[in-house]
Amino acid sequence: MHGISHLTFIVRDLDRMARLLSDGLGAEQVYDSGNQPHSLSAERFFLLGGVWIAAMQGDPPATRSYQHVAFHVDAADLPHYTARLQALGVDIHPPRPRIEGEGESLYFYDFDNHLFELHTGTLAQRLASYAALATPA
Repeated sequence: MHGISHLTFIVRDLDRMARLLSDGLGAEQVYDSGNQPHSLSAERFFLLGGVWIAAMQGDPPATRSYQHVAFHVDAADLPHYTARLQALGVDIHPPRPRIEGEGESLYFYDFDNHLFELHTGTLAQRLASYAALATPA
């Protein structure tokens, strides 16, 4: 096992998803199948933080859930991303309750019921925060 190869999101409108990924999050579009899809449907590929993201034309999830993908960002960049995403009209949600040291998050749904998170913490910080709660003072 080498890690995650790619993430695929099924979307109604490839142009709209491209704007979200590129304009909202700063992804680089690296492929567009156009009228010659080589997979199940028309698709576009993006690179975001070194992660390959595929957007495919189709029927997205019918309902929203907490299932999501989270990208690590610097805390100082959260206001910048918030402004960019608000300009695109995505549905930004308030963060869930957090404990000290866990990091900050910006949660938003895209236009097809996919939940994204921009998170400032790391796994090591999260585990240390949880361990501190379990240790009596």
